[in-house]
Amino acid sequence: MYKTKHFTDSLFYQMELTAKYCRSLGVQVFAKLNFPITVDEYSAMDVIMLHDGICQRELAKLILKDRANTGRILNTLEEKGYIERFVDTKNKRLVRKMIITDDGKKIFKKASDILKEHLSSIPKILTDEEKETLKNTMKKLREGLKQEVEMKI
Repeated sequence: MYKTKHFTDSLFYQMELTAKYCRSLGVQVFAKLNFPITVDEYSAMDVIMLHDGICQRELAKLILKDRANTGRILNTLEEKGYIERFVDTKNKRLVRKMIITDDGKKIFKKASDILKEHLSSIPKILTDEEKETLKNTMKKLREGLKQEVEMKI
């Protein structure tokens, strides 16, 4: 049995702290590189690129944002001309879906290329094998937690 004396020694606290550092790094990198999109907009665009025609509710679940915050992100992306939204039906209901525009694809690719280059200059903390193992372990843990957690998105 995994036991800790203090919550700050627990796996959950360590993951939360690491996630906060990752988020802060992302915000700082986007600001430093003067991107025309935010970290949240980039994440949303990445998911939309992978799931062409996704609806807002599905997007919210994948980026772990409530629908109101997801709506604000999408409004901004639409105002910038990076996505287009359209009405479609799903299960006999009208839903708004979205796709990435050509301008959105260009800015996403530019941001991705710059991010890859910038992040590759960060000193290697983990080997590629360690990264892959950690990613798979985190995915396994997340899948197990999904069974226990009720997400209100």
